[in-house]
Amino acid sequence: MYFPAYRPRRLRRTEALRGMIREVEVNAKDFIYPLFVVPGAGVRKEISSMPGVFQLSQENLVKEAAAAHELGVPAVILFGIPEEKDAVGSHAHRADGVVQRAIEALKRELPSLVVITDVCLCEYTDHGHCGIIVRGDVDNDATLKVLAQEALSHARAGADMVAPSDMMDGRVGAIRHALDEHHFQNVPIMAYSAKYASGFYGPFREAAESTPQFGDRRSYQMDPGNGIEAIRETRLDIEEGADIVMVKPALSYLDIISAVHAEFDLPVAAYNVSGEYSLVKAAAAKGWVDGDRVMMEILTSIKRAGADLILTYHAKEAAALLRSC
Repeated sequence: MYFPAYRPRRLRRTEALRGMIREVEVNAKDFIYPLFVVPGAGVRKEISSMPGVFQLSQENLVKEAAAAHELGVPAVILFGIPEEKDAVGSHAHRADGVVQRAIEALKRELPSLVVITDVCLCEYTDHGHCGIIVRGDVDNDATLKVLAQEALSHARAGADMVAPSDMMDGRVGAIRHALDEHHFQNVPIMAYSAKYASGFYGPFREAAESTPQFGDRRSYQMDPGNGIEAIRETRLDIEEGADIVMVKPALSYLDIISAVHAEFDLPVAAYNVSGEYSLVKAAAAKGWVDGDRVMMEILTSIKRAGADLILTYHAKEAAALLRSC
């Protein structure tokens, strides 16, 4: 069927017609809202490179999570900045750690909110790497034991889901084994299965205070040039017990999201990361783009690529915008 018999513009004439044939729509229930929790009280410190994103003490964290949840956002993911850091990230698995206490507060105040926790060591180590350093390099297998302890401490505090983000080999299996052994077999694992060594993480490192003090993370995060490896990494995580698989970052890796969605039948999450967020905010502040419109276009592209869940710092404002439409 060709022009003039077929005219695609007929179905684009009005908003109602466009809405009727829209293939993909973003919904607040798609979002997972990343939040940064710090010790103390009365803290609401804005991240200079991420306007609208804050380090929050526990009571302000609960308020921020409640505001997002009221707008329909079903889940948050917590990143903790501890009072003290050391070489082995020992504050990561303390029962009275900053994340563990935040989990308890959120589950007490907002029982219907899904609380997911980041399982990694970079926020807790004084060297800023995601694992235990031995002879100048991250020791994969020594790190697994600490990650399993960390995930277990989150489950004990009441976390609904844990999300290992470190990219160590075998960490999903080690965490699954630890959770099952201690009767947390119903706690799902959302694995950062295809996490790339990306320049888009810069603002996050300010927020999480996790900049590596030497070298970089390219020996354990993926090379941006690799696509087939993403499928292999994802398959390994699924075989080890992942319940949800993730691609990170999202916007420059839409092809990877699409490939993972096509290859596997598990839910796929995508992380709309800090650098992607900050680019939109900076351009909007300059008046170079319509921030709201670009935000929604980006989120729609991530969902169209195949993501079922989107971790995004835009979660609250996007949910508010969707509600106002």
